[in-house]
Amino acid sequence: MRHASRWLGSAAVTGMVLSIALVPAGVQAQSIGYEGVGDNGHDAGKSEPYRPGKSDRSSRRAGKSGKLVDVTPYIEIAQVVDAELSPGNDVLTYTQMAAGLDATVAGRYNAASVSVRYEHQIGWGKKARNGDAVSGIARGYTTIVPGVTVEAGGIATQQSGGYRGSALGTGRVSDAGQTRIYSVYGGPSVATRAGDVDLNANYRAGFTKIDRSKSSVGNLDVFDKSTMHVADVEAGVAPGTVLPVGVGVGGSFYQEDISNLDQRVRDMQARAMVTVPVGRSVQAVAAIGYEDVEISARDAVRDSSGLPVVGSNGRYVTDKSSPRVLAYDVSGLTWDVAVMWRPSRRTSLSAHVGRRYGATNYGGTLSYAPDDRSQLSIVVYNNIAGFGGLIDRPIEDLPGALQAGPDPINGDLNGCVDSLQGQNCFAGALGSLRSSTFRARGIAASYTVRIGRINAGLGMGYDQRRFIAPRGTVLASANGLVDKGYWLAGNLGGRLGQSASWATNVYVNWLSSNDPLFSDVVGYGATASYSRLLADRLQGSLAIGIDGVRRDDSSLEDIVSASALAALRYNF
Repeated sequence: MRHASRWLGSAAVTGMVLSIALVPAGVQAQSIGYEGVGDNGHDAGKSEPYRPGKSDRSSRRAGKSGKLVDVTPYIEIAQVVDAELSPGNDVLTYTQMAAGLDATVAGRYNAASVSVRYEHQIGWGKKARNGDAVSGIARGYTTIVPGVTVEAGGIATQQSGGYRGSALGTGRVSDAGQTRIYSVYGGPSVATRAGDVDLNANYRAGFTKIDRSKSSVGNLDVFDKSTMHVADVEAGVAPGTVLPVGVGVGGSFYQEDISNLDQRVRDMQARAMVTVPVGRSVQAVAAIGYEDVEISARDAVRDSSGLPVVGSNGRYVTDKSSPRVLAYDVSGLTWDVAVMWRPSRRTSLSAHVGRRYGATNYGGTLSYAPDDRSQLSIVVYNNIAGFGGLIDRPIEDLPGALQAGPDPINGDLNGCVDSLQGQNCFAGALGSLRSSTFRARGIAASYTVRIGRINAGLGMGYDQRRFIAPRGTVLASANGLVDKGYWLAGNLGGRLGQSASWATNVYVNWLSSNDPLFSDVVGYGATASYSRLLADRLQGSLAIGIDGVRRDDSSLEDIVSASALAALRYNF
């Protein structure tokens, strides 16, 4: 399949994203969690959770009743030509039949935004493969009783090929196998008051799975599956309520269990916080606490020669009887100092520095919307997790009011959604597929603007993962390895009159590693499309695209492919 995801290590996202809410920022795994305490539940330094009626489209369609129902199912048939430009010259033809649903439903106590598509691909010729894919994205939540909501989210991606454990694909023509990535999470949130005390509690459970076809190679250190549990609780009073300053206490628990060699990440922390009003729009927060972080794993089953045993899925077989081996063990006092600035509902800044994981830790967010037509968002992150724990974070940060903006050739997501709210890019979540846990540091920025009938967006970021693996196990060679990536994504499009539209997308991803078995990789691509309403409910589309992978390895040739599509869609 073609590349479609436009973020670091992009995978062509042909997966269904099922989500019933935007997770509150206070539940972010392993965050200090001081935000919101002592401020009547309103954080001066983070974006508000998604609620219905916040977007321009929702406010126009919802009307006085506050309800919005916009449901559009469709069927589509398309013909695709995919030509290999390098290193060969194969030309393959496909017929795509698809059924999908675009829907936005919002009421007073619940909301959901869904874009889901199922596609069956028929290849013409011996080299063109048949296949099925589901793509889409959705957001939403439901309120059980006032103050209690149930929220969920997820992603499922599919990409062709891949290169030594990376999520960079190799185009449709050179398909050497498929990699599918699934991740879902969900749980309740509670926000209430007991007298002057604000109480907040959240719980999330998640599951992430990677499936690779039998023709894929190099599965030994490729992530298989994991489960994740995150819990967070806070209690505090606002400044000026009992004391001139706000005070609060909190605690959090994070655990991710990875099937590869039974790896486990466990992070527990408790903290006390003081919030000091500096001005009308500025608050300073100081936190001190205690943390206990452990990463452990088991070894693989060994044969009579002492060599690790590989299972039918191409991954090491875990020796369940072997003792756990610690790869990372840090405990002790933590501290954190933050400044939160919120001069208006359109601008918020949160920046913090402190000590966590036995070293200096920093992070922050910036959200700036000078008007209803533009939005800037920047996120700096620093945390410890496995692949499953990291992939959920950018999904949690996506705004609730969004449009998927799929790839015009194969319906995949473009890595950045079209929205004027919050961080709208996936922030390089799929850079590396290694099974080992890691410490992730990075920055992601996105800017969206609408001028008349023109929509434009730009996203960019940097992601670094330093892997952590126990010595004495088969994953020991991954300990200390560092994968780095830069990503850039852009889109430009708009309407032509009342019945036509156009769109363009570009992306570039750079992935490098100090692993001697991994050479630097650059993935790039661009698409352009034109759509027009041919009759009532009948839409025609034309699209062209190009994708390429360049590798800094003289033994591997660069890969470039181009595609063209002609499609008819009927909207019910």
